[in-house]
Amino acid sequence: VVDADGRSVPFQDLYGERKAIVVFVRNFLCYTCKEYVEDLAKVPKAFLQEANVRLIVIGQSSYHHIKPFCSLTGYTHEMYVDPQREIYKTLGMKRGEGSKVSVRSPHVKSNTLLGSIRSTWRAMTGPAFDFQGDPAQQGGALILGPGNEVHFLHLDKNRLDHVPINTVLQLSGVKTVNFTNKPQIIDI
Repeated sequence: VVDADGRSVPFQDLYGERKAIVVFVRNFLCYTCKEYVEDLAKVPKAFLQEANVRLIVIGQSSYHHIKPFCSLTGYTHEMYVDPQREIYKTLGMKRGEGSKVSVRSPHVKSNTLLGSIRSTWRAMTGPAFDFQGDPAQQGGALILGPGNEVHFLHLDKNRLDHVPINTVLQLSGVKTVNFTNKPQIIDI
């Protein structure tokens, strides 16, 4: 994988020393991925440090798109790219829309039409008209490490099939996060 400064990092280094939640996004223009990463940005660093877990997002475009995408989403955790989609292929992540019957991700707020229009607009108004990765590529989420241990694997079937963030946090031993903007009501 490649970091935001263009440095290559062996994929195994991301989870070799400690457990890591690794989220593969479709592409950096995908509105469902953008909204998912906006919610990943809400995971406090303290929760991750307390559980000794890394949170990593991997895209499949040029590394030049990492910093603008982080700025757009407010994401401050680790992000890399796999520009040749080698890891996507090795893990068996699909290309194209699979099953339309899927639980809609609770992290997707936009409807399909509005989200698609926003994605196209971002592509057209970007510095280089660029889809920032293969638009047909699907993503997924893993919990890996330390070492070669695989704790969890979810391969997205379509653009709405993101695993709920609290599911991967809970499976990793990380405190969960309230992603709604609604205040919590406590009955006494």
